[in-house]
Amino acid sequence: MDAKVVGTVMPVLEVALDPGEVVFSESGELSWMTASIQMRTSTQAGGGGGLGGVFKRAVAGGSIFMSEYTAAGQPGMVAFAAKMPGTIFPVDVAPQPGMSFMAHRHGFLCGTQGVNLGIGFQQSLGAGVFGGDGFILQRINGQGRAWIELSGEIITFDLAAGEVMRVHPGHVGLFQDTVQFGITTVPGIKNKIFGGDGFFLAQLAGPGRVWLQSMPLSILAHSLDEFRSGGGSAVQGGLAGGAMGGMMGGLLGRGL
Repeated sequence: MDAKVVGTVMPVLEVALDPGEVVFSESGELSWMTASIQMRTSTQAGGGGGLGGVFKRAVAGGSIFMSEYTAAGQPGMVAFAAKMPGTIFPVDVAPQPGMSFMAHRHGFLCGTQGVNLGIGFQQSLGAGVFGGDGFILQRINGQGRAWIELSGEIITFDLAAGEVMRVHPGHVGLFQDTVQFGITTVPGIKNKIFGGDGFFLAQLAGPGRVWLQSMPLSILAHSLDEFRSGGGSAVQGGLAGGAMGGMMGGLLGRGL
């Protein structure tokens, strides 16, 4: 198996498979593949996690289906394109401290056989940035290699034992399983009411590595809400105003 990331701002992961080799992803991640690749989608494919894993993903609002891609008879290639400007990178997963991970709900792109994907954390943070599904982290463990997709620029921190960092939950991209994670409230009543950053922060305590993303999809979508809700009336008003201006200009031009 050979994998490479192609592109810069909107990268694509291309995974070249030898006959019999397999990678899996959540359903809907495929971008393109060669004719020799066989695709199998089911609730048990890849790191499906059995009936318990299916139930947990359904409760968390995630995809209950997983897709496996196998090179059948001859080498092949399968590709996964980034959904946002950002970065795709691999992590090696193993059953030992520091080599299992927690990622934001859309962070896992694909993985090799032996990697398990499940829900590691879920908490409702109100109807704000994360909507009705709340804040969700995926657990990535087992044995193999996984590829992670994070949005925007990636900032990494190596936290020492006991060192604590507080982060807007949307910026949490990935962290090692040795990092202690929790949700805390923004300190101070004025900060809660007037701070404009929401009531909650993620608290990460070392030891371990943390990957933060600068442009999470949830925050971008939330920022666009005001334009989407008022966009229809603004556009209609602009068209109506333009039409009225053109009509008046025509009448004045004819001396009426």
